[in-house]
Formats: sequence, structure tokens, C-alpha cells
Amino acid sequence: MNEKFESIKLAGSIAAGALDEITHIIKPGIKTSEIDDLCYQYINDHKAFSAPLYYRGYPRSCCTSANHVVCHGIPSEKVLIEGDIINVDVTAIKNGWHGDTSRMFTVGECSVKAKKLVKVTYEAMMKAINIIKPDINLGNIGHVIQKTVEAEGFSVVRDFCGHGIGKKFHESPNVLHYGEQNSGQKLKSGMIFTVEPMINFGNFETKTLKDGWTAVTKDKTLSAQFEHTVGVTQEGYEIFTLSKKGLDFPPNL
Repeated sequence: MNEKFESIKLAGSIAAGALDEITHIIKPGIKTSEIDDLCYQYINDHKAFSAPLYYRGYPRSCCTSANHVVCHGIPSEKVLIEGDIINVDVTAIKNGWHGDTSRMFTVGECSVKAKKLVKVTYEAMMKAINIIKPDINLGNIGHVIQKTVEAEGFSVVRDFCGHGIGKKFHESPNVLHYGEQNSGQKLKSGMIFTVEPMINFGNFETKTLKDGWTAVTKDKTLSAQFEHTVGVTQEGYEIFTLSKKGLDFPPNL
């Protein structure tokens, strides 16, 4: 278990480092393709590979999902403007192991409602991670997230979920971000998976655009997401994708 954990921690640290690296460039006027270029360069400089690149035909090294885009937004010549919020999702492969993480960023000064959505999404993820330990039910993770965000009037996306991760990008189990307390399989020491809630300001329904990747809110309201790769230890959990610079949450919020 120690070797597996250390291997994923190394991959996770590279993915987290890429997000640290782009933090200073996310401002009005930046193109999402420039964010992608910097992520690619950082991962390559650390002798790792970008998992999304060419995965099932995906054309870029990271996902950039702004405003009402829920996930899998493709970097492009789109220019970010003041008030945007954007999720950047990065997965690095190092020595055959995957580390997967994403963060929200605010572009300049954003609205009060956008700030609240981002804060609640991060809070829900961390509350769920904090209950992880052997012998709890997997469904408890989703229950905590759903309870947290619905209490604030937001909704949990049902169409996408967290996942096991290791030598493969996506493995079992599926980690739902909603559900009933004490449902699902029991967690065991050594399990590794992502917790990555996608939270909408309005309704939870999504649709995928014609490019086959970009998922958006059906009602065009804002969406936010954070993600960590987490391992179950004998006593609790370990997060493999923490920022070494303390940038896990937007520094200007």
C-alpha cells in the first residue's frame, strides 16, 4: 500500500503543481488555450504525461470549464473576462500512476452569488473528505455533499461522479456526490478515488454539447467544482493532490 500511495502522491503533486503554476495567469484577457499550454509545459517539465490528452480523442491537456460549463470544457481561443469563474481539471501520469485534481479560479472580481457557489462547493468537498475512513459506507460521502449544498439552495450534478484511480485513469468504484446515509460499499484501507462534486446554482440537469465533451447546465446557471485524489488509510484518509503553496482555494476569495 505504501508504494502505491507514494506513487500516486508523486503524480498528484505534479497535477497540483500545474494548478499552482497557472494561478498567476488567470486574469481578464487570458485565453483558455494559454492555460492549457502552461499546464502541458509544467507536466512535461516534470517528466510526466497529461492523462486527458488524446484520452478517447480528447484534444487538450486539461479541461477548462467556465461559468455554466459543468465539466470537460475544451481549451480554446475563448478569452476570459472580468467576473468569470473557471474550473481547471488536470491529471498527470508519472511512472504509470495517475493523480487527478481540479480547482476553481475567479477572474478578477466576481459576483456575490458566484463567490458563494465556489465557497460552498469547496466546503462540501472537504466536509465529505473529512469523514473518510475504513468501514464507513461510500454513500456517506455523497450524502454529506448533498446535505451541505442543498442547505444553501444549490444542486448536485447527477450525470458525473468521482471514480477510483491508480494505474488506470478511471477505475471502480464510482463515487456519487449525492445519496443516502449508510448506503453503498464499505470503504477499505488502501482504496484510492477522487471526490469531485459538481454543484450548480440552479437545477442539477446538464447537457453535452455537439463537441461530445463539453457539459453545461441546462438552465445556463453557474456551476462550480473542486477535486482531490484521496486514499483511505488505516485511521482515516490522505489527500494526494494538495497544493504545496496553499492555493487549494482561490486566494482572492
